[in-house]
Amino acid sequence: MKLLLSLYFFILAFIQAGLLVGIYHYYRKQNLVKPSPYWMGSLLISVLALFVFGGGVLTVNDIAKPQFSFTVANTLFVAAAIFQGLFCKSLNQKVTRREAYAFGVGLLIFAILFEVMRHLGTFEMRTIVMASLASVLYGWQIMAIRKRRAAEVSAQLQYLQYATFAELFLALSRIAVLIGQSFTIRDVEQIPEFLILATIFQLVMNTLSYIAIGGYWSERISISNIRSQIENQEVKELLLERETLINSLLKANKTVATGALSASIAHELNQPLGASHLNIQFLQKKLAEGDVDPLVQKEILDALLLDNQRAATIIRSLRSIFADEKLSAESIDFSELMNSVMSIVRPELQSRSIQIVLNLEDKLMLRVNRSEIQQVMLNLMNNAIQALSSEHIQEKIITISGRYVQEGVEISVEDSGPGLSQDAQAHLFELLSTDRDKGMGLGLWLCKHIVMRHGGKIGYQTRLAGGAQFILLLPFPNETN
Repeated sequence: MKLLLSLYFFILAFIQAGLLVGIYHYYRKQNLVKPSPYWMGSLLISVLALFVFGGGVLTVNDIAKPQFSFTVANTLFVAAAIFQGLFCKSLNQKVTRREAYAFGVGLLIFAILFEVMRHLGTFEMRTIVMASLASVLYGWQIMAIRKRRAAEVSAQLQYLQYATFAELFLALSRIAVLIGQSFTIRDVEQIPEFLILATIFQLVMNTLSYIAIGGYWSERISISNIRSQIENQEVKELLLERETLINSLLKANKTVATGALSASIAHELNQPLGASHLNIQFLQKKLAEGDVDPLVQKEILDALLLDNQRAATIIRSLRSIFADEKLSAESIDFSELMNSVMSIVRPELQSRSIQIVLNLEDKLMLRVNRSEIQQVMLNLMNNAIQALSSEHIQEKIITISGRYVQEGVEISVEDSGPGLSQDAQAHLFELLSTDRDKGMGLGLWLCKHIVMRHGGKIGYQTRLAGGAQFILLLPFPNETN
């Protein structure tokens, strides 16, 4: 009989050990859903308990006074049941560290009490205590499983609940058999067959409960894989949608760039075309009067040619900017650049009685695209001229400064006009943001675009004495590509 009972325990131990090894290798490869440490711990402890108990049955002589191995085995059985209960609780809420410590202390107290019962108690007393404690733990597990099933539909949780109900029923049956027993059991051969069968079936149900838990985690992995596939498909759709949106934005950007280019060409060509128009009108007037001085005629034609060249240069420069072509830079002296700018704006300055003050360091060298920086200076000069066009301004002065600083070359254009309001400053360099009365708008946006294209920056500040001041910072010649 002892050999047969021991064989039952060893068989169940090997079955649970095989389940443990298979689950460990299967779930070790999983990244989405990891097995609960309480469940895996419970299964491992149960395997140890079965091996220890089966070995103890082989060597026991007096069931009333068994070896210390029975204390170890029964403590392990209780620990396995506690871990399984903690797993069921973790399905609904996290197990706190205080709860884990409390169960650990309780398990230690049980081990001490069972060791006392091993010496002073009977087989019936120890079995009733074990079955009663198991019944309490099974009832706790059933309540936790029912609570989880109310929130989640799972066939495996239903199987686990049925197996735990069966364990509870068999544990209570063992208690009933022992209470109704009329004699004291001192030998294995005296154990009632029903009690043996109930114990074996209880352990079989316990093994089925571990299988059900394994099935539950397989369900979770399947659900996670399906969700992952759905999420991957959603990500693919979002990426496709993003690509479509990017393409739409690129098309819209091209449309905006085309509109900005058109507006910039119209804005920048206004001055040379206006000058050409005035020269043509003057020439027509002279021709109509029959008073055509060859020197005057040559002067007018030279001016028309110069304006035509300026218009061609503007178109070529703007086209390279908006086409984002590689910057064609050359080393220039800023003083020479300002001379060419002054030759263009001088008539306007004289007609409005505006004084120019140049404060430029000697040999102020830049490595830039000449025509683009010339456009920047012309725009800033035109803005300053428009700001000083009012007759109410007594002292009309535009100051151009240029000097080397630590970051590069700093160029300042300031006027003694009324300056800009806070609202105008907030949108000063925005595309197509314009204040027609003071000539702000597209020209300043283009200035910023050109300066940033050269690796520099441009800003605005109000002069202490009143008026506007634009400050350009361009990198040193050896830092510009």
